[in-house]
Amino acid sequence: MRRYLAAVSFILTAGLAQAAPPVKPVSADEQAFRALYKQLVEINTTLSVGSCTAAAEAMAARLAAAGLPKADMQILAPPDRPKDGALIALYPGTDAKAEPILLLAHLDVVEARREDWQRDPFTLVEEDGFFYARGSSDDKAMAAVFTDSLIRYKQEGFKPRRGIKLALTCGEETSETFNSVEWLLRTRPETLKAAFVINEGAGGELNAKGEPVALQVQAGEKVYQDFLLEITNPGGHSSRPVRENAVVQLSGALERIGAYQFPIRLNPVTRAYFSKQAELVAPDVAADMQAVLRDPPDAQAAQRLWTRNPAWNGTLRTTCTPTMVEGGHAPNALPQRARANVNCRILPGEPIASVQEQLVKLIADDKIAISLVGGEGLASSPPQLSREILDPVRKVAEKVWPGVAVVPTQSTGATDGRFLNAAGIPTYGISGMFHDAEGSRAHGLNERIRVKSLLDGRRFLHELVKRYAEQ
Repeated sequence: MRRYLAAVSFILTAGLAQAAPPVKPVSADEQAFRALYKQLVEINTTLSVGSCTAAAEAMAARLAAAGLPKADMQILAPPDRPKDGALIALYPGTDAKAEPILLLAHLDVVEARREDWQRDPFTLVEEDGFFYARGSSDDKAMAAVFTDSLIRYKQEGFKPRRGIKLALTCGEETSETFNSVEWLLRTRPETLKAAFVINEGAGGELNAKGEPVALQVQAGEKVYQDFLLEITNPGGHSSRPVRENAVVQLSGALERIGAYQFPIRLNPVTRAYFSKQAELVAPDVAADMQAVLRDPPDAQAAQRLWTRNPAWNGTLRTTCTPTMVEGGHAPNALPQRARANVNCRILPGEPIASVQEQLVKLIADDKIAISLVGGEGLASSPPQLSREILDPVRKVAEKVWPGVAVVPTQSTGATDGRFLNAAGIPTYGISGMFHDAEGSRAHGLNERIRVKSLLDGRRFLHELVKRYAEQ
């Protein structure tokens, strides 16, 4: 009986072994990258308890082990913020007169609480074709790829015409507290001087089948600006309500702001984005995109696009939305104070003062004060998408993803590119890392990136930077 069962077991096992798809072996080169990526992701770099300096030191050690001279690397942080270190490394070129390319990625990540996540946010987990962890996408994916590329260039004996500069910085997620790029531009501007910068800010779009359809190249971004709304009342006992209630008054103002839509305003980059996207989407969506490109834009078409994809609405116009509310001091007392934060993402070229004026009109209550939070946001003009930038992208993209469309885009969020563009250093968002409609869940729970997307992006960026460095 045992012999019979053993025979049956062998037959079943052999059948399953034959049916199972072959496992693609992981090369030593890829294993090294995975180890680097895992190490970087698992170093906690949150503002509360983490250390960018620890991550910068770990990446510097890997570069040094690959043979990059320590003299070409430095870790910089303000004396009063020793955990906010940034790694600056130079891979020299053969032409001393040619300005280097700057590869920029930030090491810091958004806070994450273990009790909220399905998995430990600071342990890299590979599951169902995805990497999960805080920073797995934003922005340690690019930080790991850029560090890995310099190691591989050294191993290959690559000698570029122009130098390649790496900047792994800190504070992009918490610029109101500290930001490496802003600090370095102010105190050590030579460390970031470059012909142009490759940064985060754009990825790629997958269709419902998981196929790549559009590779984005970001040029320019909206201006980030918070406004504080605040109202104070005398207060009193809640059993004696009065006509003026701080919470009620502020709520009415927020409702009016939430219902308002700023006018549609397109620029050359956003026009090019919708023109190209219209070639890639379903006919009814394409018709709506063409309709918003007309003069005047079709408002109803814009509403339908907003329903389909909130990012499209953010591309079309300035947006202002309430994000935080605080009011009252006791459950049995009339509120003496109520305040709210309104977060605006303002189109390039639109004055912050004019946005504030519009908010004042919507508030329509002179008892509610409005003020800027953290000073005036930094505005800059979008860099030019020249053939020198786009042609290498198209050529490398065609090798990695044959037939994919290259689509110019303007970021609706904010990156460290705002500081560099304002300083006159053209900064482009190019990652080659594709996401489905759900995205990477950056800043949210269970952040992730497709394993294939990360590895394809690694291949793409390694080759793209080479081409730029040889120009």
